[in-house]
Amino acid sequence: MFDDNRREFRVVRNDQEQYSIWPTGRELPAGWFEAGSRGTKAECLDQVGRSWTDMRPARLREVLSTDG
Repeated sequence: MFDDNRREFRVVRNDQEQYSIWPTGRELPAGWFEAGSRGTKAECLDQVGRSWTDMRPARLREVLSTDG
């Protein structure tokens, strides 16, 4: 399913601001929601690369920013 370059994908994100792609037409896993465009696998991965610039989960970034 993820190796099919002809399939349409969508960019998804979870509450920790972690991104992924998921095939259009398939139910999203619990905790994930659509967060961007739809398109080819390459187009969606390109958007993930532009959007997800800090790989740390949101809670970790929050803790580290307040830890002083």
